[in-house]
Amino acid sequence: MTGRSLLLTFAVIGAAACSGSTPDNASTEPATDEPAGGAITQWTDSTELFMEHPALIVGAPDKFAVHLTDLTDFAPLRSGRITLTFIPRGGGTPLVVVQDAPRSPGIYGPSPTFTKAGVYDLVIRVESPQALDSLFVPGLTVFANAATAPRDSGGGESSISFLKEQAWKTPGYRSAFATDGALAGTFDAPGRIEPAAGHFAHVSAPIAGLIDASSVANGLAPGVRVARGQTLALLAPSIGEAGSAAYAEARARLREAEDEHARAVRLYAVEAVPQRRVHEAEIRLAAAREALAGYGGGELAAGGRVAVRAPVSGVIADRRVTPGSRVDAGALLFTIVDPAVVWLRVNVPAAQAASVSRTSGVEFRVEGSEQVYAARRVIALGSMIDSVTRSVPLLLEVSNADGTLKVGAAARVSVRTGQREAGVLVPSTAVLDEDGRPIAYVQVEGERFEKRALTLGPSEGGRVLVRSGIRAGERVVTGAAYQVRLASLSTAVPAHGHEH
Repeated sequence: MTGRSLLLTFAVIGAAACSGSTPDNASTEPATDEPAGGAITQWTDSTELFMEHPALIVGAPDKFAVHLTDLTDFAPLRSGRITLTFIPRGGGTPLVVVQDAPRSPGIYGPSPTFTKAGVYDLVIRVESPQALDSLFVPGLTVFANAATAPRDSGGGESSISFLKEQAWKTPGYRSAFATDGALAGTFDAPGRIEPAAGHFAHVSAPIAGLIDASSVANGLAPGVRVARGQTLALLAPSIGEAGSAAYAEARARLREAEDEHARAVRLYAVEAVPQRRVHEAEIRLAAAREALAGYGGGELAAGGRVAVRAPVSGVIADRRVTPGSRVDAGALLFTIVDPAVVWLRVNVPAAQAASVSRTSGVEFRVEGSEQVYAARRVIALGSMIDSVTRSVPLLLEVSNADGTLKVGAAARVSVRTGQREAGVLVPSTAVLDEDGRPIAYVQVEGERFEKRALTLGPSEGGRVLVRSGIRAGERVVTGAAYQVRLASLSTAVPAHGHEH
């Protein structure tokens, strides 16, 4: 059909069997002498058809089991009419069968009665609020009598049975076609989340002194957001300490500079001194302020205490102050991190260094999470190989507006190179890990699945390149694949709810 992705499979099944499949560890049944029926699986852009039927024999009411799935949400069709038109290839009047509604959600049971042997092409017209579609099933053979029909061989291929009723009741179940395509080559490397420059600061005590209890008792716990310049604590200088004496001297020089500047401005206003005198006073005042800034940032708070201020805006990541305690000059009091932007440091293996450039893209996951993050841009790429780690540092900027990335977290990084590789592409959600090996489940028929071991290539944008294990055009499970895995471990054939 034009504009549609279509796959058609036929399978011979026993008249008493419904799904035509057995679990991996189930034994095959002995051969029977029953006429063989068939099973048909077909996908369009909007509908999945899984149809089972007995051997088609002239004069026998052949009850079909037509399973229809809405591929927009993989739910069963719950209402609507289907029209089956059997067109004889040798000419003649088509046989038309209409069923106005499903007998149970997703399952229709039309019963055509053929009057003439031969080969028929079947057109199924679906008219439902969930889907409007037309499906074409070629080459159905109707036999003159049961004796001329092929016999059922009994048993089926070794496969995993996962019925349509199970799939419909499994939240999140999805499937998709594997397609041909190409992705940029990738390699894996270890990484770590670091604070971005200008978004991180250690706040230390500018001089020795006592932490004012009232200034830190009520807040500034880890996780609290602060603004640049905000007072974090008040520090009472310790008398007699070398640092305190230097601080007092800096304060005295600032007062002298302020007085001298004010005097020069007044004298210049009455033309008693030249403008050069004011300019010199401004230079001395600026130098005094800069000297004092190293001891806590400028003005004294009430009571002669030194205000310890936040040098950057961000979130308190660590607090080391105890109200009323004595601290030495240079002691770490707070750590502030602005988590809105972080850096990802990647250790690129020496063997891959030549394939990395400033335009290389990066995707990564952090420990404890399967969420995929992308780097915003490359900050720096090292030009030397570390003699110990045999790696080149790659530094990237990552947006972290929601704060989910924590500084210090280890990362599993996938770095894209400039080379592209062709192969079979599947959604990354189709790939599962089984004892360290990648696997996927392929829907070989409507209710039969196979587990495939995969050899993977690069991944990008939610897709993975498969080098071996899956062919283009095969249908892979992309959602709730774990439920199919559980079905593969079952030792019993699931109870069947199909109508016949």
